[in-house]
Amino acid sequence: MVLDAFSVRVALGVVTVTLLVLFCTSFHRTRSPYAGWWSLALLEFMVGNAAFLLNGTPHQQWANPLGNVLVVAGAFSVWAGAKTLRDQKAPPWQLAVGPAVTAIASILESPATNVWSGGFVYLAMMTVGISLAAYDLWFIKSSHSQVHKALSIAAGLLAIYYMGRWMVYALEGPASHAFTTYFGPGPSALISMVLLVTVSFSMTALTSDQLIRGLKERAARDHLTGLLNRGTFLDLAGTELNRLHSTGSGAAVVLADLDHFKAVNDEYGHGAGDVALQAFAEACGASVRSTDLIGRYGGEEFILFLPGATQDRAESIAAEISRRMAATPAPEGVSFPTISYGVTSSIPAGADLTFMIEVADAALYSAKAQGRNRIVGADRLEAAIIADEARS
Repeated sequence: MVLDAFSVRVALGVVTVTLLVLFCTSFHRTRSPYAGWWSLALLEFMVGNAAFLLNGTPHQQWANPLGNVLVVAGAFSVWAGAKTLRDQKAPPWQLAVGPAVTAIASILESPATNVWSGGFVYLAMMTVGISLAAYDLWFIKSSHSQVHKALSIAAGLLAIYYMGRWMVYALEGPASHAFTTYFGPGPSALISMVLLVTVSFSMTALTSDQLIRGLKERAARDHLTGLLNRGTFLDLAGTELNRLHSTGSGAAVVLADLDHFKAVNDEYGHGAGDVALQAFAEACGASVRSTDLIGRYGGEEFILFLPGATQDRAESIAAEISRRMAATPAPEGVSFPTISYGVTSSIPAGADLTFMIEVADAALYSAKAQGRNRIVGADRLEAAIIADEARS
């Protein structure tokens, strides 16, 4: 049985318009990047398939290449949306290559008389775009749902179907019985319609997951500096310290305070103070490893947790942060503050996080008492206390 391609494409267009209206509304409400890309893909599929309806008319010369380009662009938009669910972005040039190559091939193969102008490249690019989407959907780290696995499988099956279309097209041509029966415009539009509905239904869960992860991320971080907030830092550092102790390893804690920060706010304004805090956060991020934790402890005070770091290593990191801070260009007329540090480290059977923070805080207090703009380690703090006791 050969499906009526025109009727199936009309039905596909009606379904696509309905889904487009629904998900444009969803994007307007949630501003989910995935919802935005999916809405764009639906628009491209809709206009592209509408252009195919002009095949056999005097407009075929421009409508056929346009349809090929837009449908391929829709497939790559689905891929771009899948990447946003992995907190990644597809480079614009990668999104443009498939449609651009398809446009060139379609224009060069007599689109006025050839309904399948550029068909070989069109089917190849559709296979590539959908396969990339299936790959990225599979590797999404979902916090509460595994629906992305089902979507990845669905996209993978569609990619296999398009690969079959491409192979039969290349081996037997678009006029062959196998192609028109199983891979022609009618069957492909019917399969696309079913998958569009399935994917659109499942997209709600993926969009919700993306929004929930974004809310959790914002709740865990300080809005000004982007660093972990105090509560999140303490939870993560405490868990990590327990793990390190169980394996016989230690860690270091660094407390940092921007010297005379109130004077910066008073003299230059709170905007300058915010810039100083952001500059310090960037200096910290550039000086530590990806496994280290940085948090805003409160006001102009910051805290670092350095797994496996010795006292000397932690003090070296503190010195590197100050060096980077001093080298950061400040707004005209503004001087960034210096920094005082208190540093301590644990031993394999050492104290808990609360005690380490208390020791680092005492070292920080000593650094301020000694004139600020310096690093005081717990070992030197202990030596100073012993010396004071001896003198008394």
